[in-house]
Amino acid sequence: MKCFLSLTLLLALFLTACGTTVTPALMAVPATKSPTSTPEPRTLIIFAASSLTDAFTEIGKNFETANPGVTITLNFAGSQALRTQIEEGAPADVFASASGKEMDALVTGKFVAEGTPRIFLTNKLIVILPANNPADLTKLEDLAKSGIKLVLAAEAVPVGNYARQSLDKMNGLFGTDFKNKVLANVVSNEDNVKQVVAKIQLGEADAGIVYTSDAIAAPDLKTIEIPAELNVVAKYPIASLVQSTNVNLAKEFTDYVLSPDGQAILQKWGFGPIQ
Repeated sequence: MKCFLSLTLLLALFLTACGTTVTPALMAVPATKSPTSTPEPRTLIIFAASSLTDAFTEIGKNFETANPGVTITLNFAGSQALRTQIEEGAPADVFASASGKEMDALVTGKFVAEGTPRIFLTNKLIVILPANNPADLTKLEDLAKSGIKLVLAAEAVPVGNYARQSLDKMNGLFGTDFKNKVLANVVSNEDNVKQVVAKIQLGEADAGIVYTSDAIAAPDLKTIEIPAELNVVAKYPIASLVQSTNVNLAKEFTDYVLSPDGQAILQKWGFGPIQ
């Protein structure tokens, strides 16, 4: 036994002298992946006319998908209300208006970034009716029938102003008192076009005048077309705002809206091409 221990000791001393160290078996260590860079989170605030609700919701989702880390926050209202919010300091990066008048006011007030705005679509007017059409309206002249209930957007709202311009044109065809008779049937003046649509969908009125795009977004409603010579073409401008904290991203968004992909989405929702 002593002989065996001596041999073992001598072997250990020999290995140490040769510079060899005996170590226990190492445990396998899994390879670590190099950390991937996470895109910096950014938020882009878009103020857009109510008529753009469906189209810009889709555009916003597509833009987020193409730009990881970006969140699009959408604020929809009448263009006149959005302009006032911007003038009063509400945070926003991009303004998409249904009216050049509202955009021009922001340009004058130096709220709009240099090099903008740009027209990005057109729109037209149409008459909408409840699905059951209780007043049995079939033509534009019927809007002047005594006793029908008509809903318009308020005159300060772009679509409400356009509707009244269209009625002026109808005076030349249906009689000089046609507009007055129609306006006498107005039971409600709404703050934005989506509220007009909602009133008709709920059956609270017999007819309303809205954009063609709104009729596309509400296929349950019946419509009466307004011919080109009696219609009004609305041109929508879009602009980056001076107060934006994401100037480059705001430009990328407006460029996307004007791109073939963005234009295809807008036209799918009933908007017309740039003229």
